[in-house]
Amino acid sequence: MDINSALEKLFVLHTFGIKLGLDNIKHFLSFIGNPQLKLKAIHIAGSNGKGSTAAFIASILMEAGNKVGLYTSPHFVRYNERITLNGKQIDDKSVAEFITIHWDYIIEHQLTFFEVTTAIAFEYFYNNEVDYAIIETGLGGRLDATNVLNPLAVVITSISLEHTNVLGNKISGIAREKAAIIKKDTRVFIAILPKEADSVVEQICKQENSELIRLDEYINEKDGVLELYTEEIELDEWNVPLKGRFQIYNAALAALVIIKSLLCEDKIKILNGISNVVSNTKIEGRYEFIHKKPAVILDSAHNIEGIQQFLSEFDKESDNYGRKIVLFGAMRDKAIDAMLIEVNKSFDEIHLTEIKYERSANIKDLKNICDSIGITVSEEPDALNYINKFLKGNKEYCLVVLGSMYLLGDVKKSLIL
Repeated sequence: MDINSALEKLFVLHTFGIKLGLDNIKHFLSFIGNPQLKLKAIHIAGSNGKGSTAAFIASILMEAGNKVGLYTSPHFVRYNERITLNGKQIDDKSVAEFITIHWDYIIEHQLTFFEVTTAIAFEYFYNNEVDYAIIETGLGGRLDATNVLNPLAVVITSISLEHTNVLGNKISGIAREKAAIIKKDTRVFIAILPKEADSVVEQICKQENSELIRLDEYINEKDGVLELYTEEIELDEWNVPLKGRFQIYNAALAALVIIKSLLCEDKIKILNGISNVVSNTKIEGRYEFIHKKPAVILDSAHNIEGIQQFLSEFDKESDNYGRKIVLFGAMRDKAIDAMLIEVNKSFDEIHLTEIKYERSANIKDLKNICDSIGITVSEEPDALNYINKFLKGNKEYCLVVLGSMYLLGDVKKSLIL
């Protein structure tokens, strides 16, 4: 089976939807030899920032001379982006061979797309003898297919309302879902969380006899500079290529994980890992300019906290643009009304589009939400055609493609700039 045939079969598994539960993935991993139990893994959950923090951790470890596997989702353009080894995407042969060998089992047991992809990542990292595997959860934590690890460390980057149809509509409940990746006697690192979320994580750490390490106990912000102080290292020379003040906090959290897990105590290597995160890990879709004059920015903010973080940065420079336009698409399980209310404060025009994905909110649903909250919008069924027209227009305008990573992926895959 070649890679195209393998991926065609793999993407058909989306018809099985999202199955929350670990029985399927545990049985499958046992069938292939439980590679996940042989990995030195750092497991990362969070509503926002988990992809960036995972990339920072991976980059620092790479700068320290380690072979590092990084598993993230979703992909932007190529499926292979999800599974990388020292920044290099998994090869087509490994994917095709895995699907060929295990296809009968996959269909018989109706494994989902994410379950199979997770198994591919674990086996690939094991076969390639990675020193460390950095594993990002897909959705939530407790019933996420990645929650089968015995990790060296657990990281929780942020907790806010998201996937409320699955995870619930209370911060404490979402915190409990995400904190369920905490295992017994494991170091647990958390960013600055809402009080109710922090309390839940602390409670679970006590139950699991796990050490809780809070970022805010090691940082100090002075004269606009974020300083990280530990017994081992002091850091205040951040060169973070990812745009946004919040990315400095993600970098600091990553550095804290590395230092306190005793994975690297070399200040220069840590700082180099942070400054080289883009080239090392090929991270995309975080306040990413793909065109200038007129400006086109891609950002994968997909919940209310992410939108607010993006806007806090965008508003600093928005006066530079003659007109500010947003092209918005989202999954239907998001707090779309709250997101659009925030977006409406910063843009002159809002254009709605939809993604060719089963969980996507369609334009009609988005328009109904906008009507209900009194926001005037335009509908763009063909996002790529709209962007191409925008590029031929006023050079002083700015277009932000905002929302789902699937929307950003469609744009990056199809748009010729």
